[in-house]
Amino acid sequence: MNTIDDAEIHQIVERVLKQVTGSAGPAPVIPPAPLSAVKPAESATGAAGRKVVVIGADHGGYELKEILKTTLNELGYDVRDIGAYNKGAVDYPDFAHEVARLVSIGKAWRGIMIDGAGIGSCIVANKVPGIRAGMAYDYSSAVNGREHNDTNVLTLGAGMIGVNLAKQIVKTWLSTEFGGGRHTARIDKIMAVEKQYLKNPSEK
Repeated sequence: MNTIDDAEIHQIVERVLKQVTGSAGPAPVIPPAPLSAVKPAESATGAAGRKVVVIGADHGGYELKEILKTTLNELGYDVRDIGAYNKGAVDYPDFAHEVARLVSIGKAWRGIMIDGAGIGSCIVANKVPGIRAGMAYDYSSAVNGREHNDTNVLTLGAGMIGVNLAKQIVKTWLSTEFGGGRHTARIDKIMAVEKQYLKNPSEK
């Protein structure tokens, strides 16, 4: 059977494009879709109406992620694990971005991201529109992040806290309601700052 190599395919596509567009120029270069090491969540409500919590980690947070997945299931949440799936070295921005993205577009109710210190992932997550990520390192910071800041992504530093404390933080963060009141106006100001920098590229 005859086979067609990549060069011949490219020439065929170029000829078709010329016929369709009437252009004699080269075929447009279409950048490949970015490769993703993660699995997309399906919706913010999972099986039996359970709230979806998306969780991710880099290699430094992998072991804690696996433990917290069990905790989340025991608490009645639908857990979506987007990686990493082993202890091989990876880059935390990739996973922090995906956790935040899924929360931002409404595919997850809340998100949890774990790396070595929790700081880098918090920075990444807060680049995503609609995200208010907060790092927690004890009971008080978990409560404050929810009551005062209405955080929707939690970041943890696996190298900074132990397993039992991490479980306590997660349980507290997920169960603490936003305080509202005077905090609402402050959240509105936070989101107003974000909107200032979400201009259409053509306006820049």
